[in-house]
Amino acid sequence: MKASSTLIGSVQDVSGTSISVALVTDTVTGLSFHNGEAYRIGQVGSFVRIPLGYTNLFGLVSQVGAGAAPVREGALEPDSNQWLRVQLVGEKGREGRFERGVSQHPTINDAVHIVTEADLRDIYGPGDPIDFVRVGHLASADSIPALVNINKLVTRHSAVVGTTGAGKSTTVAAILTALSTAGVYPSSRILLFDVHGEYGQALADVATVLRIDPYLDRDEVPLRVPFWALSFDELIRLTFGSLNDETKAVIGDMIADRKRSSFDANPVDGLTRDRINADSPIPFSIHHLWFELHCREHQTVVPDPGGTAGDLQPAFVLDGNGQPLQPGNADRVVPPLYRMVKTTGPATERVQWGPDPINARREIGILGSRLRDPQFQFLFRPDEWSPNQDGAVTEDLDSLLSRWLGNDKPITILDLSGVPSSVLNDLVGAVLRVVYEALFWAQNLPEGGRERPLLCVLEEAHAYLSKGREGLASEAVKRIAKEGRKYGVGMMLVSQRPSEIDSTILSQCGTLFAMRLANDVDRGQVSGAATDNLKGLFDMLPVLRTGEAIVVGEAVSLPIRAMIDPLSRERRPDSADPQVVVRGDFQGEGFDQEGGWTIPLTNEKYPIVLRQWRSQSRRYVFTEGDADNEDGESG
Repeated sequence: MKASSTLIGSVQDVSGTSISVALVTDTVTGLSFHNGEAYRIGQVGSFVRIPLGYTNLFGLVSQVGAGAAPVREGALEPDSNQWLRVQLVGEKGREGRFERGVSQHPTINDAVHIVTEADLRDIYGPGDPIDFVRVGHLASADSIPALVNINKLVTRHSAVVGTTGAGKSTTVAAILTALSTAGVYPSSRILLFDVHGEYGQALADVATVLRIDPYLDRDEVPLRVPFWALSFDELIRLTFGSLNDETKAVIGDMIADRKRSSFDANPVDGLTRDRINADSPIPFSIHHLWFELHCREHQTVVPDPGGTAGDLQPAFVLDGNGQPLQPGNADRVVPPLYRMVKTTGPATERVQWGPDPINARREIGILGSRLRDPQFQFLFRPDEWSPNQDGAVTEDLDSLLSRWLGNDKPITILDLSGVPSSVLNDLVGAVLRVVYEALFWAQNLPEGGRERPLLCVLEEAHAYLSKGREGLASEAVKRIAKEGRKYGVGMMLVSQRPSEIDSTILSQCGTLFAMRLANDVDRGQVSGAATDNLKGLFDMLPVLRTGEAIVVGEAVSLPIRAMIDPLSRERRPDSADPQVVVRGDFQGEGFDQEGGWTIPLTNEKYPIVLRQWRSQSRRYVFTEGDADNEDGESG
């Protein structure tokens, strides 16, 4: 008979933080009863308690059976399969406070006990309700909340990883909803980079949505990123693509000169002319810069018949009245038409190259193409932040920062679903850098990160933080990962392929929410990034239920296997799998109906599909022309 209803075995081997426990014979059924409650023994991921005087050590079961037995020299196989392998994770001393790590190790024959629900309640909370936020409940005890420390979660960075369909987006929405609770955190500040436009509707009551083409009936706000707020290198990546060093230096000097001229015409506080360079966030007209570069590269000239010897004038293509057929227009990004180069003939007819070409026709052409592209107008014609020819703007960057960081709602969603994929990486990096720089220099102000920390949530992080991919996003995230804690800027990475994320970045995440992962490489990346020796726990990742997560790291006292609190249907992100088979009575009407292969085919309206495709909008707005005609075609 066991001396205690909680006793399950004894320590027989100690190796660092790993110990082997021999089970007592009474546990052969796999059940132990304590105060009327039944506890399963030998469950991977469960906890055990080892009393050592006034101190209780706590460990996590990582392996069960003969493989958990200590290796004996000369023994061919273990003498039984009644063994547990346990990883020590923390202790609770005389003060009654649980702490990670252990100050002493168990010795041979020390008793090992199950961890009861009362023990779990002591370990996991409730703690100070201000410091902890609930994200769900323990998978093994519905009555015990899964709490995470908000200070460690925000400033020490975190990651939410899991395969498609594991409930990753819903988990993120649940965490952000908890962090934006008005009565508890009225000044919370979260910036969500939403690559696929999934969260706008789900978080509508606590978030301001910025979209390139906003839905005005949802009170969304236009997303604008002024090009002149970017650093010189960021601007080059988003405009020219790449430049050789010589050309880059010439264009850098031209931009710096334009910014100085803009400053002369429109002085700003906190800056002097001699400190302005190509990186300074000063407005200037990029359209007129393009026009000057195009003329410099393409212009041909002829002698000016009305001038003195050696005077030249542009050699435009002329119309029938002797006027330039297309003199060009900088604001409308229309290039001038010049005559073909002719270097022979009389001096009065000879056509020569314009002065100082920089041999960058291809790159200048790319800039012109992007300036004309409607998809890039949020960047190059950013409404009230658009500079005129003299660099004057209606609004300065303070109003932009207020729109991004100072909303009356705790969450700001940057919906990037309309951003061209070719510049997504660089745009995310540029926005992160602008935000970080602003909060860095304002660190001692009430608006700064020290007084009001910021959490940046990066959805689909693997899309722009992949291994070996050097880009603006990777540079900005690495800087935040290394330095952000000191200045109140935290990040949360969200990815279905953690193995594709740069390991340097993932290893900086102090807290991991690991959901179902079937891929061995992904599991290995997560296990390697965790701060605890919990390989056995992460071996459970392939069999986690939808909405279930293993939470490890600095924001939790002990690793938690938790069921994330479910959200109501209207608060779930727009990321659910389409239903191939729809059960029950079909009640849908119009264009909100749910289809599936079990629903009788209705009158499909592909002209409307074409309209949505051409307009690059996923939101359907009914028009009178969409009513069915007698022949079944849309009008």
